[in-house]
Amino acid sequence: MPKASEIKKNQAVEYDGRVYFVKDIERSVPQGRAGGSLYRMRMYDVVTDQKLDETFKDSDMLNLADLVRRAVTFSYADGDEYVFMDNEDFTQYMLNKSAIEDELMFITEDTQGVMAILVSDTPVALDLPPTVELTIEETDPSVKGGSATARTKPARLTTGLVVQVPEHISTGDRIKVNVEERRFLSRA
Repeated sequence: MPKASEIKKNQAVEYDGRVYFVKDIERSVPQGRAGGSLYRMRMYDVVTDQKLDETFKDSDMLNLADLVRRAVTFSYADGDEYVFMDNEDFTQYMLNKSAIEDELMFITEDTQGVMAILVSDTPVALDLPPTVELTIEETDPSVKGGSATARTKPARLTTGLVVQVPEHISTGDRIKVNVEERRFLSRA
């Protein structure tokens, strides 16, 4: 049983008899309190997808729920439902667009290393690799000699994500993007 201070993003916890998926954690240290930090967690019920904002002291104990991670590949979108196929047994997992909206900016049909997170055999979220390769759909024309300067320009990728890229990068180039920081790393 970990303390609240040991809980990380994308973990599942049992709280009030229900299983919640932790989407965001904010740590605060109130002035005038003897010691303890407070952890405000934004959690979503795995079954009903209802949001719960709860604040815990750093010493509060929480139960971790059993999580299973399965390697998946994006198959297709059906309205607001996105279908991912298990790479081993070809099981299809459907996730609602609202549950994976942030992750969709990094996923294409050929994205490798995507994991579906299952709680009680129900898909609840996606876990992305630290970097992904995406293609630039539109950016300003490249500047000759632009690699010698540190100036950047915005580039829209095929998924709709906009990142700043060096001036020498042009439309159609494949680039590596850091998922957590949403920034350009290098050419692919």
